[in-house]
Amino acid sequence: MQQASTHAQQPVVALEGASFRHEGGHGIQDVSLELPAGAILGLLGPNGSGKTTILNLVAGFRPTQHGIVRVLGASLSGRDGDRLRARVGILFQDASLDPLMSVRETLWLHGRLFGLAGADLRPRIDELLTLIGLNDRRANAVETLSGGMRRRLELARAILHRPELLILDEPTLALDPDSKAALWQLLQAVNDSGTALLVATNDIAEAERQCQTVAFLDDGRIVHSGSPADLKRNLRRDSVRVEWPTPPAGIETTLEGWEGVGAVTRATPHLHATVDDAAAFVPRLFEMAQGGIRAVQIHESTLEDAYFQAVHHPFSPDARE
Repeated sequence: MQQASTHAQQPVVALEGASFRHEGGHGIQDVSLELPAGAILGLLGPNGSGKTTILNLVAGFRPTQHGIVRVLGASLSGRDGDRLRARVGILFQDASLDPLMSVRETLWLHGRLFGLAGADLRPRIDELLTLIGLNDRRANAVETLSGGMRRRLELARAILHRPELLILDEPTLALDPDSKAALWQLLQAVNDSGTALLVATNDIAEAERQCQTVAFLDDGRIVHSGSPADLKRNLRRDSVRVEWPTPPAGIETTLEGWEGVGAVTRATPHLHATVDDAAAFVPRLFEMAQGGIRAVQIHESTLEDAYFQAVHHPFSPDARE
C-alpha cells in the first residue's frame, strides 16, 4: 500500500533542463516541466516552437541531448523502455490507419500487439466501440469512415491497453467543430478514468477550455506556464490590437499610465493592450495617433492575449515555419 501511494505522488512526466536541437536549428532548450498523475497539460505554441520535439522525447523516440526526461519514474529510452511503453498511449498528428481493415480488426490487431488475450480483448473492444460511437460500424472498412470517425478510432486504439499517460500531437487538427467537440468529450472521459494527457496544440481555444495547465512555448523554450486562469490573471476585460507601424517612442509607458489600461506590448507593426473599456480607450488612442493607425481589432481578452504579452509577438500557428 505504501508503494502505491509513493507511485501516485510522482509526476507522470518530468523534464529537467531537457535540450534537443535538430540539424535545422529547431528543437528545445533547457525545458523543465511536470505533468502530475491524472492531469491535462497543454503545450501551446506555433509550429516549430518545440512542441513535437518534447512529445518525441517523452515518447522515447529520441534521446535527450542534455538534461533529464522521465516518464512514469524512468526513461523510455533506457532499459525499462519496453515495459514503460505498455503504460503509454500515443495519438499521432498524422493518420496511421489501414484503410482496408475493418474497425474491429484495427482494434483487435492493436490489442494483440500489446499482448491482450481474447478473453480480455473482446469485452474491451466492445466497450470502446460503444464509447466512441462506432459499434454499428465495427464491420465496416476504415476507408468508409468520416474524418471525425477515423480520429475517434485512432483514439480508441491509443487507449485500448488502458495507458496511464496519453500523448497527443494536435489531436483535433483539420477536424470540423462538431468532430472536435466529440473527440474532446472522449478525451475528458479518458482523463476522468485516471489517464494523464500531454497535449501539443496550436489551438488557443482548445488549450484554454480543455487543459488544466498550459505551457507557452516560443523558439524552443517555455516562456510561461500555469492554469489558464492564472495566465490570464493580469489581463483587463478587453483586448485591443493596433496596427501602428510608427508609434511615438516610449508609447508603451505612456499608455500604461492611462487609467484602465493594463500591460502594453509592442511587436512592430502591432501594439497590443488589454484595457477595462475599449470603447473609451480606442477614441483616445486615435486622437493621440493623428492618422498613424492602420487597423484596430477588439475582442474580449483570452489566452491568446496572455501569450502575446508573455512572448512579445502575436500568436500565429505557422509563425516559425
